[in-house]
Amino acid sequence: MKTKLNIFVLSLLGIVILLTAMSPVNKPLNHKTKAPLSGHFLFVAVPGIRDYLGYGGHGLLVFDMDNNHQFVKRIETRGFHSNKRPSNVKGIAVSIPLNSIYISTIESLQRIDLSTGEIIWEKDIEGGADRMSISPDGKIMYLPSFENKIWNVVDCKTGAVIKKIPGFTRSHNTLYGLSGNYVYLDDLASPWLKVADTKTHTVVSKIGPFGNFIRPFIVNGKETRAYVTVDSLLGFEVGDLNTGKKLARVVVEGWDKGPVRRHGNPSHGIGLTPDEKELWVCDGFNMRLHVFSAAEPYQQLTTIPLQDMPGWITFSLDGKYAYPSSGEVIDVKTRRVLSTLKDEFSNSVGSEKMIEVDFENGKAVKAGDQFGIGRVRQ
Repeated sequence: MKTKLNIFVLSLLGIVILLTAMSPVNKPLNHKTKAPLSGHFLFVAVPGIRDYLGYGGHGLLVFDMDNNHQFVKRIETRGFHSNKRPSNVKGIAVSIPLNSIYISTIESLQRIDLSTGEIIWEKDIEGGADRMSISPDGKIMYLPSFENKIWNVVDCKTGAVIKKIPGFTRSHNTLYGLSGNYVYLDDLASPWLKVADTKTHTVVSKIGPFGNFIRPFIVNGKETRAYVTVDSLLGFEVGDLNTGKKLARVVVEGWDKGPVRRHGNPSHGIGLTPDEKELWVCDGFNMRLHVFSAAEPYQQLTTIPLQDMPGWITFSLDGKYAYPSSGEVIDVKTRRVLSTLKDEFSNSVGSEKMIEVDFENGKAVKAGDQFGIGRVRQ
């Protein structure tokens, strides 16, 4: 009897092994694999919420978007304070032609090879560094000093500063328009959104004034509208990039405005879905995302609860997923939280600096943006 039972168990085990071998090859990547990446991946730089190591530690974390956002690997990065503690990550951006990803910290700028994960160079930046943006052709970066008085125009290949643009008080967030003709510059101590011409690297216009100092903002694909969050407002304001005038002020209804743990203002973070049909706005006090229609009269559609205070939001290139900095992966169509980002130790990951990169046989072929920018060009 025992012999028959053993034969049955061995036969059953053989069937399981056979079925496993016949299963689809598109399996989640193990974080120890050295196989070249192919598919869609989310790159998350940490510490991306201040210098807090409790949201994923230190490094560049890679998640497989095609396999339930499973953790793939951790790429070692630099960027340390003088006391050897990891510095705040301030921005993340990609150059496809150079196959490189860039991370700014309070003190420095790093260039990392996307195929090998090797650090090509790290450069200390005079006056510090903040949230940068790279031209669509991947050659030029606009890099603000760390809440200082200038923007640096940087060669993406060498890291050399080409030009310094003065005239600011607290330079901060930076966004290249999809056309590549203009860069939008957010001064933390100004109610004006300034616009630089990328041919001359000079400020040529400004939008506003808005109702208070500007915080995170986004622009649409045609570069006709800017949607900005401002100090003290739970909601957003809208500016016309053609006329330079403020068009609207939209307040989140039905939710109290209260104290927040970071950033000092109720709404720090705003994103357009790539199809530009919706605006998603962060609410730090209530730990929620508020969803609006992106056309006048900007109807408030719904709200989505989060596990932590959001301070940023971006989207996948195809518009399927929303990524708040609190670590959730949200299905944009259903508003449902599908999962939360976890590192190799099953710890929760959160960051305000993340970006999609698509690969073919180990080489980057397309990248998203750390900003939730609109992508409708016509």
